[in-house]
Amino acid sequence: MKRRLEIARGLVHHPKILFLDEPTVGLDPQTRNSMWDYIKKLSRKENMTVFFTTHYMEEAEKMAETVAVIDKGEIVAKGTPNDLKNQTKSKSLEDAFLILTGRTIREEQASGADSMRQHRRIWGR
Repeated sequence: MKRRLEIARGLVHHPKILFLDEPTVGLDPQTRNSMWDYIKKLSRKENMTVFFTTHYMEEAEKMAETVAVIDKGEIVAKGTPNDLKNQTKSKSLEDAFLILTGRTIREEQASGADSMRQHRRIWGR
C-alpha cells in the first residue's frame, strides 16, 4: 500500500515520465505482480514513459522495452532484453547481466553474508 501511495503522489501532476527507484523491493510475489499490473495500466492510460531501476532481472526482462546494464556507475550495455540476451548468447536477462558485469562477488562491495555464500560454493555446501 505504501508503494502505491508513493506512485500516486508521483502522478498528481500527470507527468509524461514516471521515475521509480526499486518499486517492488521487499514485496511478496503477489504484491509485486499486482504493482506491475497497476503501473502498466497507468502507463497506458496516461500515455507516460516509466523509467525504473531494479535488481530483479526477471522484472526487467518482463516489463522493460529497453534495458541499460550499469556496472560501477557506467552503462556497459543497452538494448531490448532480447538484444542483450542475443548479444551474450544467454537464455535469460540475469545470465546476460552476469556475463556483462562479471560472475564473481566483488570483495570490496561484498557483505559478510555474500562472502559466506561465495565460500560455501567453494566448499561444496
